[in-house]
Amino acid sequence: MIKAKAILYPRKIIGDLPGIDVGHRFFSRAEMCAVGFHNHWLNGIDYMSMEYEKEYSNYKLPLAVSIVMSGQYEDDLDNADTVTYTGQGGHNLTGNKRQIKDQLLERGNLALKHCCEYNVPVRVTRGHNCKSSYTKRVYTYDGLYKVEKFWAQKGVSGFTVYKYRLKRLEGQPELTTDQVNFVAGRIPTSTSEIEGLVCEDISGGLEFKGIPATNRVDDSPVSPTSGFTYIKSLIIEPNVIIPKSSTGCNCRGSCTDSKKCACAKLNGGNFPYVDLNDGRLIESRDVVFECGPHCGCGPKCVNRTSQKRLRFNLEVFRSAKKGWAVRSWEYIPAGSPVCEYIGVVRRTADVDTISDNEYIFEIDCQQTMQGLGGRQRRLRDVAVPMNNGVSQSSEDENAPEFCIDAGSTGNFARFINHSCEPNLFVQCVLSSHQDIRLARVVLFAADNISPMQELTYDYGYALDSVHGPDGKVKQLACYCGALNCRKRLY
Repeated sequence: MIKAKAILYPRKIIGDLPGIDVGHRFFSRAEMCAVGFHNHWLNGIDYMSMEYEKEYSNYKLPLAVSIVMSGQYEDDLDNADTVTYTGQGGHNLTGNKRQIKDQLLERGNLALKHCCEYNVPVRVTRGHNCKSSYTKRVYTYDGLYKVEKFWAQKGVSGFTVYKYRLKRLEGQPELTTDQVNFVAGRIPTSTSEIEGLVCEDISGGLEFKGIPATNRVDDSPVSPTSGFTYIKSLIIEPNVIIPKSSTGCNCRGSCTDSKKCACAKLNGGNFPYVDLNDGRLIESRDVVFECGPHCGCGPKCVNRTSQKRLRFNLEVFRSAKKGWAVRSWEYIPAGSPVCEYIGVVRRTADVDTISDNEYIFEIDCQQTMQGLGGRQRRLRDVAVPMNNGVSQSSEDENAPEFCIDAGSTGNFARFINHSCEPNLFVQCVLSSHQDIRLARVVLFAADNISPMQELTYDYGYALDSVHGPDGKVKQLACYCGALNCRKRLY
């Protein structure tokens, strides 16, 4: 690409690059070079050399523009917003990566020194191990940092190293790797590596993978399990009648022929999932019809993707402004199911009088299909009656008849926060019956999600749509930190 002069940004730039927002992911160092984001294949510091002297005559060169933190140096210390970065040179690249000689104040090290002296910010990108990436690594851009201080000292191995204290500039979107516990450049692999552990598994062993909870925010750390009962399956209120199971398909083993599979026909004649990474949804739909209890296929069928056990190592953590939140220790490919929203299925009319319950999820599949109440319509290539023989008056057609209440009983989905620019989306799924009023609510990855990035979805509130018991409009501030945040949740 360099020879073909096809690099997107061939000249080095100070600050952000247009089109590369905080949270952007690269899956190799080569991708960063091809864009012109970080032009060194191996070096952690990218800098302007003396060839930029005419353009930047007000600065001493070299001048750093970007650093990549990948756990290459034993002396690095990463606390997310504040970083102590080790300069380049003198360590064993092919062996144990320990320091084997003194570093010199030249090249990238000198470039960072000049950034400190001239108050020039640098781009900071963090690398993580990632089994699903073709390079087994993923690199996340975390924004601009100011070099506050630099000094030389004897490192862990007894050789001189240059250290740089970097502080993240204010006014940027929230870190996608916020509160990361870097252990020699790795994400956590066990609960013993995490600080602030308040619960080893909030599911109490119900989930296939345990879900630890951490709290490094409160002075007296509390656990999210207080006053909350974890369940893995929906509980149905007595006055909610679940329809009889649908007939299902006659496939055997796994559904592969969309022309013969009855469930594929309900999905418009094709399967909604691709058989990749244990099943990934191709695109969002009005409703997804999965195989159910009366189908001939087995539990490994790709058209049962959302019914399979928890596949990612997740963590519930305490955030500074948003309360409890959820993140993954692993890379999550786009289209992967993350979880189903679990709680007690109730009639919406029965919970309208319950105040201060922020965990009510309305099952609005039918309203979404009809585009009611400002809802965004999706791919309509499905075959299902719009009302299943049940009619609603025009007065309440915008109001879903049923909801899921996870106020005191539910799963970890209740801790997933709102974002105005989310990385998850809500998908209605039907498997055991075909009544869209009682569809399952499943959260899927809207994009490739880096390790340690908070999981979020759009709660879908319209502004000024929530009223208190006195009839007055209720307002709640939004702290999602997205570039286009609307500042209010409702």
